[in-house]
Amino acid sequence: MPSAASLKSKQAYNDRLCALLDNHTRAFIVGADNVGSRQFMDIRAALRPQSTVLMGKNTMIRKCIREYCERKGDDTWMALAEKMIGNVGVIFTTGEMGDVKEKIKEFVVPAPAKAGAVAQVDVTVPAGPTGMEPSQTNFFQTLNIATKINKGAIEILSDVTVVKAGEKVTSSAATLLGKLGFTPFTYGLEAQYVYDNGNVFDVKVLDITDDAIAAMFGAGLKNIAALSLQANYPTIAAVPHAIINGYKNVLAIAVGTDYTFPLADKVKEYLANPGAFASAAPAAGGGGGAAAKAPEPEPEEEEEEGMDFDLFD
Repeated sequence: MPSAASLKSKQAYNDRLCALLDNHTRAFIVGADNVGSRQFMDIRAALRPQSTVLMGKNTMIRKCIREYCERKGDDTWMALAEKMIGNVGVIFTTGEMGDVKEKIKEFVVPAPAKAGAVAQVDVTVPAGPTGMEPSQTNFFQTLNIATKINKGAIEILSDVTVVKAGEKVTSSAATLLGKLGFTPFTYGLEAQYVYDNGNVFDVKVLDITDDAIAAMFGAGLKNIAALSLQANYPTIAAVPHAIINGYKNVLAIAVGTDYTFPLADKVKEYLANPGAFASAAPAAGGGGGAAAKAPEPEPEEEEEEGMDFDLFD
């Protein structure tokens, strides 16, 4: 039977979680693998006062949320409870979610490879000198890494992948990477899901910018307009194009018949005498050039002065 202190602690945790549920409509579900206590302290301090980090047993969190939803008659938060799987926590926030996500990333720190840890990425040891003494070749032999002794130090002959992403780090690989000074992994809170008013999305939705949305919307409008024009089905997106196409058709009829209207007269004049328009263009350009060069009488005056001096000489 749980002690009085344990029951009191659980009740305090439940009260705190219920208060957060009352005062928030958005939250992050974050992975917390290999996150140190110091990192948690720094993250909590950086996110205050707009965000609150809540960690705890998944069963406890799910139980509190379920009872809260039953008591309120609203199962909105159950979508969050269903994602509480693995070593995760919740960040409740009233701030801009994109900004909170970026703030979380600031506290990701490099870390050495530990035996038994699952590799986040492929870890490759590059060819070249290691600075290790020849007496330590056994570490390389265990991992089947070809080496040679060069100037009293071990040198790796070719690049070697000692750990692949998704695999567990062996003790030999962890020891060797430690001696080489490698810190191939990064640890910190990792935003996995976004909760917003009863809906849960992958955190990647926050990477969609306003410009990307505008581009997708524009592409959709173009597709709708094209489909509407081909199907002769009127839509708002197709109206400008339909008007232009209609005007072109009316203009073509006016050109091919005696029917005319003011906007068609110019086209008919051009078709009847295209040479007049062609000669008018250079003339207009020449007039502009003459106007631009008009204020240049000074060189002529200088030449006249020079001629006067020559005559007197």
